[in-house]
Amino acid sequence: MTRRNLFLLVFVVATALFLVRTHYEARRLFMSLESASKEATRLEVEFERLQVESRSQASPLRIEQIAKQQLQMRTVTPGITQYVQQPSGASLGVKAAKETVK
Repeated sequence: MTRRNLFLLVFVVATALFLVRTHYEARRLFMSLESASKEATRLEVEFERLQVESRSQASPLRIEQIAKQQLQMRTVTPGITQYVQQPSGASLGVKAAKETVK
């Protein structure tokens, strides 16, 4: 009878230790999950902020202002447009280049 009682006592202690360990592991995993969730939320907010910033940086009005101020560019008008025609011999240069490649 004492052998059975000793076995049951060891079994109960082992089960209690396993229960405590499992509870601790569950608590640790829950804290890890909460931390990952907070990090995911932070990253989503950062991503949204970066998207808004990207849209504002790429707006046509801003690009036009930078082109005018920093690059001294101006809008195209027919008075300042120059048309360049291809010389008639330019197509021969392409043929010569193709023959050289062969």
